[in-house]
Amino acid sequence: MSGTIKVLVTGAAGQIAYSLVSFIAKGDVFGTNQPLSLVLLDIAPMMGVLNGVVMELKDCSFPLLKEIIPTDDYAVAFKDVDVAFLVGAMPRKEGMERKDLLAANVKIFKGQGEALDKHAKKNVKVIVVGNPANTNALICSKYAPSIPKENFTAMTRLDQNRAQAQIADRLGCKVEDVQKVIIWGNHSATQYPDVRHATAVVEGTTTPVQKAVQDDNWLKNEFISTIQKRGAAVIAARKLSSAMSAAKASCDHVRDWWCGTPEGKWVSMAVFSDGSYDVPEGLMYSFPVRTKPDHTYEIVKGLDIDDFSRQKMDLTAKELEEERATALEVCSA
Repeated sequence: MSGTIKVLVTGAAGQIAYSLVSFIAKGDVFGTNQPLSLVLLDIAPMMGVLNGVVMELKDCSFPLLKEIIPTDDYAVAFKDVDVAFLVGAMPRKEGMERKDLLAANVKIFKGQGEALDKHAKKNVKVIVVGNPANTNALICSKYAPSIPKENFTAMTRLDQNRAQAQIADRLGCKVEDVQKVIIWGNHSATQYPDVRHATAVVEGTTTPVQKAVQDDNWLKNEFISTIQKRGAAVIAARKLSSAMSAAKASCDHVRDWWCGTPEGKWVSMAVFSDGSYDVPEGLMYSFPVRTKPDHTYEIVKGLDIDDFSRQKMDLTAKELEEERATALEVCSA
């Protein structure tokens, strides 16, 4: 059994965290032999609710969960953490634009970046879930200059999972048999779900998704639109933003980052661009990545980009550049 690792979840009294903390505590993320200290951060008015979450975690009797620390104090929450799930943010409500979220949430992630810089381990791994996730992660990193930029990521795994599920439904195959779907760009309605390199196992044979689907019009229109607007569709149906699926996706993201992707496979993560695929350097942009058991990752290089993809990729990059400019303006105000 490994030494205990310290894991922080922010927004810990909220909907996403309610599912997330149990996934973490039972070993779905870091493995069934990894003891955990779980730090739960929320704002002062939510401490009563958070105490209820703590009671339930204790009542679950998770063998791996060695310590639970509920707090509303950044100095306590970020102290020596190994992994930070930054979930807490103002949730998007029906009819709300992402630019409205930007102004409300950027200052939160500036403060959390400063807290990471001051209190966390310098090798801390950070996943930003709270929206707008890409730009929140960029701002968080900016205000944590002592922590390597590659340690900051944003979640687009939810979009990847959604895309795989849509393809599996279309083909009547198992969702785990759909591989190498890519989410390019922003976790927003401009994201580009790309299946040009994806495969699916259909009737026992691994086949390119485009060949298996045999409907380019659907793949280039309805499929893309469905993934781009899925979050809004969930809000319209539930009157609440995605929670269970977001929690599961954040666990998938960190599990693969922590443990490594299987040989020959990749996953989508928003990371700082190094200029690959002509994406402006320094943008927090979703790429296909391979991860390793030493908790590092690399962008998958050399994939063919056709004109249709280029247009979609540039569009989402443009939105991210605009978000970055707005966020930096908010932070300096």
